[in-house]
Amino acid sequence: MNLDFSDDQKYLKEEARKFFEKENTLKATRKTLEDKLFIDKDLWNKVVALGWTGITIPEEYDGLGLGHLELCVLAEEMGKVLAPIPFSSSVYLFTEAINKFASEDIKKEILPKLVTGEIVGTLGVTEDLHAPTEENISTSSNEGRINGKKIAVPDAKAATHSIVVTKSSSGIDLRLVCHESDGVSINHMDSIDESRGHFSIDFKDVDSELIGEEGNGWECYQSLIDQAAVLFSFEQIGGAQASLDMALEYAKERYAFGRQIGSFQAIKHKLADMYVSITLAKSNSYYAAWALSTNSSDLPVASATARVSATKAFQFCSKENIQTHGGNGFTWEYDCHLFYRRSKLLSLNLGSLSNWKNRLVTGLEKSNIN
Repeated sequence: MNLDFSDDQKYLKEEARKFFEKENTLKATRKTLEDKLFIDKDLWNKVVALGWTGITIPEEYDGLGLGHLELCVLAEEMGKVLAPIPFSSSVYLFTEAINKFASEDIKKEILPKLVTGEIVGTLGVTEDLHAPTEENISTSSNEGRINGKKIAVPDAKAATHSIVVTKSSSGIDLRLVCHESDGVSINHMDSIDESRGHFSIDFKDVDSELIGEEGNGWECYQSLIDQAAVLFSFEQIGGAQASLDMALEYAKERYAFGRQIGSFQAIKHKLADMYVSITLAKSNSYYAAWALSTNSSDLPVASATARVSATKAFQFCSKENIQTHGGNGFTWEYDCHLFYRRSKLLSLNLGSLSNWKNRLVTGLEKSNIN
């Protein structure tokens, strides 16, 4: 079992880091937040031009035909700079759903356009403040026409298409919807991090296409979020590491009582605890990445473990970064709050921490029984 990335994957990671540094991405994130732009279109176009939107898309559909490990290293670098682009919505969720479950005709139509950026996708599942379950999905699909409402849909305004979790006479379905269709209405919803916009989508007799088998949508959705949890965990690790780096740099340059504050034991403890939380999250996420790349039966438990530990690490490090900065950390001018905002947003985007703890416990119970 190899739990390290290859030289090519490490090279991709380094090139991604250089690209985001050159683009001064954290500054772009701040501007996107302050101006409520929801997306940096220029940065997104450059990412598309690099071919990253086609990482896992097979070459026969004009993609790069690479694997999920390449997505993991990109996710970590995007997490470090809080990239204000719809990469996770379109690539982790939408593209993977088309790749794994769509018919050949839909693949030929959609996948090449995802590579070129002509199509941007997202996933709509949540309908109220409760965690979505197979029983409480009420958005309906009848003879291919969708009626209902989804809330907290990430990047819906920038997206051209969405995959919607619906209830039909056969059970739960995944339906593909074009946002230009009649009956689609998209409205902004306030969130703690406006550098990644979230929206509600109303559907009134909207035409759609089936993704996957009829009545098998919930199993497909569970498979998607198990996979996405691994990728998001790397994004959270990146944000946590950037928070630690920021705190460490400030602790070295800030003086109090004639000494660097990093020399005080209380600050040392904070930095050490941040490092430990990141190391634990990395360990779990690397194993989950291996499980994802090898289609291991351990993936449900591994992804839940990675999700829980990475969520905790990012939340902890973003808060301790603010505390290390003292009074400055609370001000708008410093970037600490940007990481805190993103940590809160990512802690909920695939379900709350408590939901993932429950998935972890359930998965462990099943593995013990088997």
